[in-house]
Amino acid sequence: MLSSSSCKERLLKKGIYIENTPLEKAIQLWQETLSEHMAGPLLAESIPVQETLGRLTAEAVFALISSPFYHSSAMDGFAVRFSDTFGATETEPKSLALSEDAVYVDTGDPIPEGFNAVIMIEDVNRIVKDGQEVIEIIEPVTPWQHVRVIGEDIVSTELILTGGHRIRPVDIGAMLSGGHTEIKVRRLPRVAVIPTGTELVEPGEPLKKGDIVEFNSRILSSLVEQWGGRAIRFSPVPDDIEQITETLRKACELYDVVVINAGSSAGSEDYTAKALASLGKVLIHGVSIKPGKPVILGWVMGKPVLGIPGYPVSAYITFNLFGKMPVYALQGIDVPPAEVMSAKLSRQVASSLGQEEFLRVKLGRVGKNIVATPVGRGAGVLMSLVRADGFVRIPAMSEGYGAGTEVPVEMLREKDEIENTIVCTGSHDNALDLLANQLRKAFPKFSLSSAHVGSMGGIMALKKGEAHIAGTHLLDEATGEYNVPFLQSHLSGRKMLLVNLVYREQGFMVIKGNPKHIRDFGDLTRGDVCFINRQRGSGTRLLTDKHLKEQGILPGQITGYDREEYTHMGVASAVLTGIADTGMGILAAANALGLEFIPVAKERYDLAVPKDFALMPQIAAMLDIIRNDKEFRASVEGLGGYDVSEMGAIMYES
Repeated sequence: MLSSSSCKERLLKKGIYIENTPLEKAIQLWQETLSEHMAGPLLAESIPVQETLGRLTAEAVFALISSPFYHSSAMDGFAVRFSDTFGATETEPKSLALSEDAVYVDTGDPIPEGFNAVIMIEDVNRIVKDGQEVIEIIEPVTPWQHVRVIGEDIVSTELILTGGHRIRPVDIGAMLSGGHTEIKVRRLPRVAVIPTGTELVEPGEPLKKGDIVEFNSRILSSLVEQWGGRAIRFSPVPDDIEQITETLRKACELYDVVVINAGSSAGSEDYTAKALASLGKVLIHGVSIKPGKPVILGWVMGKPVLGIPGYPVSAYITFNLFGKMPVYALQGIDVPPAEVMSAKLSRQVASSLGQEEFLRVKLGRVGKNIVATPVGRGAGVLMSLVRADGFVRIPAMSEGYGAGTEVPVEMLREKDEIENTIVCTGSHDNALDLLANQLRKAFPKFSLSSAHVGSMGGIMALKKGEAHIAGTHLLDEATGEYNVPFLQSHLSGRKMLLVNLVYREQGFMVIKGNPKHIRDFGDLTRGDVCFINRQRGSGTRLLTDKHLKEQGILPGQITGYDREEYTHMGVASAVLTGIADTGMGILAAANALGLEFIPVAKERYDLAVPKDFALMPQIAAMLDIIRNDKEFRASVEGLGGYDVSEMGAIMYES
């Protein structure tokens, strides 16, 4: 029978996961390894005081001189001997001869020897008496009045900063004032970031099919800098075991921590674990988290080495979990706890057993509740991180959370930003992106966060108190009217405003030249045409189903009817990349990706706003932009396919 170690070696040679370690156990093992092998903070280096912002002091900083180091005037006025002012009153002013008994000083000037007080210039009367220039005063002064005495701010040998203090702008001033021009700070941890992959190209280089723009290393390097380290980024290394191994060896010789990005999984060209094992020890290969399972933690030549997955969301999450620890440990400080906010989930979330999932969510305060709305869950969807306000951790042994569940959210943004966010849930339109940009530009403290769940999903979110506004373009077949019947049916108990944003054209999007000659809904039934649909509850889906019903076409007759996208841009991208031959969307989306457009209908796109929210400062600001901002109106028209003639008009008021 194979021993445990030899079994691991054989598994490693095959390039498969050695373990599926629970997250808590992996963190504990990594912490114990770092504590055992890392001897506290790095050695000190001396640098000029003016370059120390954000650095950690290596030792206590004591004042070399006092500040001020001489008695100085705190005001513009006259230096005097306080004893010479005794007896001065309004009825019997006292005269002091200039140069002999009173000397003019500006703020900051040294107090002349033998003098010990300053009278402000506005409190004296300067006259000539008996042929001599004098000042008259009408009240006595106290010793050292309006004088900054030696050491008033800092006394020589006084402690200015303790060791291990992160230096702030005011600290720099205090050290310079205390006589320091150079101090010892803890050396920054140097982290080597090595991107791997034959398919990688640098940003800005010409692209061909199969190329991937290398950006992960920039994300990881920026995180290192944010945590107080210094990142050294390597050029991409191709998928070659010998090159990867040699690059890893050199990095371990020169730097404090080494990060290899990509190649941590179980593919035929995933060499990170093999390279690491050939030079040192693999501690963990595979952690039960989602996304980010194929993370590798190891030790080579006395240095921590991390194999970070190639998908950007996996890379971000795993590096935050495991990369932060050695960077902070080498600075001699603890990893700060994550800022957490409690929120209610807007909808049910299912999750697979056995893996702790990091669910990305958007947040906003709606009424008394902070509402968390899930965003994209793919490991490769970088924009889900850009749009997310935080993470909800779903435990490994949970199958998910129900709608309305109170959950802790680990924050990616400041809490104050969440309080000033407009939560827009409902139908997607490109004009919303322009509205969000214009709102932030005109009112920097406000933001618009939109979740695309379809028009009906937006109305239901308003009904459940999970959104401030909803984008909607629902056509009622019975009346031929847009949106109003749905508000009357589902929000009858709430006072509502329906504000027009745009009229827009919906139609078929096809690639340039329309090679399959798609003209109408009948063409969707052809065997050579693949369709892509919008999700159930969206206005575009209802419009599609209305036309199919009118023409007697069954969904089963259309290839791709059950494949869904959640945005117009998602449909346009699917057509552009050949996933589908056509899909329904708006003209602006077709224009954005250079597609041809076959018009089907002109529709009205409105924003449903509960009246009790309309007076909120951020909602009022948004409505002001919609009604009065000419720049916003022009930018929407510039997208093409929009009629803004009624933008801002109230189409319905309950």
